[in-house]
Amino acid sequence: MGYSLEQFADACHRILTEDPGPKGRTKVCALVQDVLQDEAFVATHLGDEVPERKILYEDPKLGFCILAHVYNGAKESQPHDHGPSWAIYGQARGETVMSDWAIVEPASENKPGTVRHVRAYPLKPGMAKVYHEGEVHSPRREGSTRLIRIEGTNMDRATRLSYQSV
Repeated sequence: MGYSLEQFADACHRILTEDPGPKGRTKVCALVQDVLQDEAFVATHLGDEVPERKILYEDPKLGFCILAHVYNGAKESQPHDHGPSWAIYGQARGETVMSDWAIVEPASENKPGTVRHVRAYPLKPGMAKVYHEGEVHSPRREGSTRLIRIEGTNMDRATRLSYQSV
């Protein structure tokens, strides 16, 4: 089935209204995987003109955001969580190696937390993964990638703490 942005956003809204917790997010993650198979959706929303971060939709009632990300070239991000929120990463093009981290010492506003590397795994086109509140992770790209990502809240307005690996 093909998806419009409105259909995708409506389905996410319906799922998260029924169950805003981990089970609902898992259902949205499965929906993201379906959307990633829709070549027309990917071509429309992840074209060459898209910047590294573009909010496609922000839900006025629940606050979640659907974003498009187009990254050019290799890059590695520091371990991070999404503060008070959760996120779903959906790989449309390219490959991202995600790492999961265990918190050794919690972060505070005055001091970065420390984390220990637990595992690394690839996100390949068509794959999606949920990161719940407090789950520290980091992406690494060897080349250009395109993603659909959902944030539980607009992270432009959220406070996040930093982490360092040990």
